[in-house]
Amino acid sequence: MIVTSLLSACATVSSERFTGVCPPVVEYDDGFQARAAEEIQALPERSAIVDMLSDYAVMREQARVCIFP
Repeated sequence: MIVTSLLSACATVSSERFTGVCPPVVEYDDGFQARAAEEIQALPERSAIVDMLSDYAVMREQARVCIFP
């Protein structure tokens, strides 16, 4: 479940609008996402990398809101 939410970037974000330049949102194809999911599942439980990816998911969603308000 964690893997699914990380890869789909389904994280709760603020509804605030951002000003300035919006960062690009890189799109990953299905094969790349599947490979990443396998690698994430291989990580030890309570891995710091999983926490970092959760933050990354939030930033990706914020960038999407910035680009597509």
